[in-house]
Amino acid sequence: MDIKKKIKQFPDSPGVYMMKTSKGQILYVGKATSLKKRVATYFTSKLLGKTKMLIERVEEVDYIECESPQQALILEAALIKEKKPKYNISLKDSKSYPYLEISKEKYPRVFISRVKDKKKSLFFGPYADVSSLREALKLIRKIFPFCSCRGRRSQLCLYYHLGLCPGPCAGKITQLEYNENIKAIKKILKGKRMELISLYKNKMAKLSSLKKFEKAAKMRDKIYAIENIYKGRPRLHELVALKKKLGLSKLPLLIEAIDISALGKNDATGSVVRFKDALADKSNYRRFLIKNVKGADDYKRIEEVVLRRYFRLIREKKELPDLILIDGGKGHVTSAERILKKLGKNITLIGLAKKNEEVWLPNKDKPKIISKNNPALHLLQRIRDEAHRFAHAYHLIRRKKRINFKKKLK
Repeated sequence: MDIKKKIKQFPDSPGVYMMKTSKGQILYVGKATSLKKRVATYFTSKLLGKTKMLIERVEEVDYIECESPQQALILEAALIKEKKPKYNISLKDSKSYPYLEISKEKYPRVFISRVKDKKKSLFFGPYADVSSLREALKLIRKIFPFCSCRGRRSQLCLYYHLGLCPGPCAGKITQLEYNENIKAIKKILKGKRMELISLYKNKMAKLSSLKKFEKAAKMRDKIYAIENIYKGRPRLHELVALKKKLGLSKLPLLIEAIDISALGKNDATGSVVRFKDALADKSNYRRFLIKNVKGADDYKRIEEVVLRRYFRLIREKKELPDLILIDGGKGHVTSAERILKKLGKNITLIGLAKKNEEVWLPNKDKPKIISKNNPALHLLQRIRDEAHRFAHAYHLIRRKKRINFKKKLK
């Protein structure tokens, strides 16, 4: 396809663009608030010097769409460090542009600075756009909280209460834990995202094997957050892929997942987690103590949770999900569908069976198999796993209370 025609199909949204040779070698990486408008200027304006030489060699232009200009800034810097494109010129005038500074202290501080004293701090940059740098730092800080205050404080700062600082000044985090965050930030700034993700995946697997599910879930959330920075708009891709695989009439922007957690007959619990735009909406999570089912009958337990959850949403005239995901197979889906029919609601319903990650639809004798590499399956797995984590956590709480109560009676 002609490059100019291809550019006309670029989105009018933030992102990173890559100019390549016919063999795929990246010559230049840039960021834009509007991919369509920015890239078009290279092929409609009169060019001079190195820019002209660059465009004469360009045979292909690709892009990664981003959620914001700040996300594009992080991605651009990482790609330049990883790919080392020939035509990306380092900013030479260090006094004119800001750096990201990480101090060399017991609990390193992270902040934006224009001063460059390599003895006292580690510097990344310079960056041409200070406002975008501030916003990009906010993205990183949500994943890896850090301290930016000068000196020790007598009381916890606002950033701590917002979850953006782990409170080292008040002993809320160990030096080892805090410096793990700093190491991760450095890897992101150095463009070593794959190394960081691989490290975290190994940690998550180890925590899961030790049955430390809460810590494993937190590690998983960090992995997804890091991947989201670099993948541009993965959530939209996942939703589009899921719509296509399930043959839905619209994007499933609101998904709820249901899981049951029990060991034998006692302390059976259920959970409902809600994902909005493929992100966890924790304010709408709900947990249920199974009250009306005698014996170890998971199908009946599913029916109880479905009935209690959606009867209430209907009664309170609240928004119903576009898709309900049941952690289980054909029998679980059939049980859930039976209740939805009684409630008079036609909501798309599927089950995800753990053993082979099969997708079950109502009234189907065979499951739908989605490729393990498909983003649709990744989204379903992430939501299913979160429902399982939430149900299991509540089950452990109930079980602990029962055991403690029996001890008191003795």
